[in-house]
Amino acid sequence: MKNDFKVLVLISGRGSNLKALIDQAVDFRIIAVLSDEPDAKGLKFADEAGIPKHVFHVGKKLLKQAILEKCREISPDLIALAGFMRILQPEFVREFYGKLVNIHPSLLPDLPGLNTHKRAIQAGINKHGCTVHYVDNGVDTGPIIAQSSCAVTPDDTEESLSAKVLALEHRLYPWVVNNIARGQIKLKRDKVWFGDDVKMDVTAYAGN
Repeated sequence: MKNDFKVLVLISGRGSNLKALIDQAVDFRIIAVLSDEPDAKGLKFADEAGIPKHVFHVGKKLLKQAILEKCREISPDLIALAGFMRILQPEFVREFYGKLVNIHPSLLPDLPGLNTHKRAIQAGINKHGCTVHYVDNGVDTGPIIAQSSCAVTPDDTEESLSAKVLALEHRLYPWVVNNIARGQIKLKRDKVWFGDDVKMDVTAYAGN
């Protein structure tokens, strides 16, 4: 049945990718939003859409286990990290491996980690973008699903480049999650598999 594919979204901040997923959900439904930050601005999008939310009010030592237990309780088909700023514990990644995706603001494997737009400008690169990947126990090292890119121009600032990449993210992430829900993207033996309905060149779908 359409929309039976259940997605859980984890956020820490503004939640703009959560909003994009809510607005562009066709083949999946978001069943809950979890946050490690009580003041995360993105929680308002869950409220507006009538999606259950849960905020963790535990100390740092207990947080990772609390997140794991809550995800077990919800039992989603997919967990989408959308600006979730915590590194997940190895036990969590092992348990949900292949059902755990993230969006990162660079063209991985280049520029993993934080402050990617500033680093892109400092490095003088002429192309930047975003990557959706399956999560493993490394930092931004999991199998790459899809990427979308934009030009870096001489007059770009950190802010203007961030805006360019964010617009790409808002198209790419829902496209990937919809196709995972449709069974057209899967992780098989640590390799990303694409169904016949999905072209290897993601630009036709991501609006690149």
